[in-house]
Amino acid sequence: MSMTLPPSGGSDIAGAPGVPEPGPGAGAPPAPTRRGNSVWRDAFTRLRRNPAAIAGAVIVAVFLLVAAFAPLIAPFGGNDLPGRKEIIPTHIPGPGEFEQYLLGLDRFGGDVFSKLVWGARASLVIGVVSTAFGLVGGMVLGLLAGGFGGWVDNVIMRFVDILLSVPNLLLAVSIAAVLGQGQYAVMIAIGVSAVPIFARLLRSSMLQQKGADYILAAQTLGLSRRTITMSHLLPNSVGPVIVQATLTLATAVIDAAALSFLGLGGGLPQTAEWGRMLTYAQAELGIAPQLAFLPGACIAITALGFTLLGESLRESLDPKSR
Repeated sequence: MSMTLPPSGGSDIAGAPGVPEPGPGAGAPPAPTRRGNSVWRDAFTRLRRNPAAIAGAVIVAVFLLVAAFAPLIAPFGGNDLPGRKEIIPTHIPGPGEFEQYLLGLDRFGGDVFSKLVWGARASLVIGVVSTAFGLVGGMVLGLLAGGFGGWVDNVIMRFVDILLSVPNLLLAVSIAAVLGQGQYAVMIAIGVSAVPIFARLLRSSMLQQKGADYILAAQTLGLSRRTITMSHLLPNSVGPVIVQATLTLATAVIDAAALSFLGLGGGLPQTAEWGRMLTYAQAELGIAPQLAFLPGACIAITALGFTLLGESLRESLDPKSR
């Protein structure tokens, strides 16, 4: 007895009893999956919706623009004394008394507005260089301590603990006093005082990441310690350090003004620097209080801008706040 098999065709098989008909989307390529945002892109999105972050970014942007374009904004040079003839012992011209001097003159005859503008550049240079110095030094120590562990970690952390036992400003004053008066001494002093903060923060972040699944997977694959540390561990641990660098910029601006106020900044008495302007404004508080108020307000507002931006960045990168 012979059986006749149906020809091999999709239509006959699909129409056979018990075989479901193909859906309307059968044979179409699968829809592309949507890729998730990276951590930094998600953080930037959250920053754009944060009013504190926007305010801090605006303040920092204005500060950077004023410092960058100081020669175009300031009508006089930072050390120029165009109003020496208008200064008398009992009176210093204030804002509005002379049309060419927008915010008045100081005790030396310098234009206050020009000195504030040039002082922004001096504060920016000191803040950025000292923060970069502390960031590099701290990351090197933190990388060695977190990457090697053991006795290397113990030695480095005991050295860091010694530095942390001394208040930052006192440590900076001591280093600047040893190195001598000058802008470079101030940069090195502030940078060294920030090294232990970055070192401890990076080490702590690396120790937290060492137990993560991707690190265990890399170890299972047989990757070397150097590859795991530099290609996986360090890139995923550097986020908190970058946030701290933003906050340290605010501290660096304040510390630079404090060291200049104490006479460790070097330079001429009429040098355009906010801390130095505060130093020589003390004797004129009774007749020209604006000489102390204006540079003090610039220091406070600039530090506030970096603080708002840094705190907002820290919150946007915190997984608990997402």
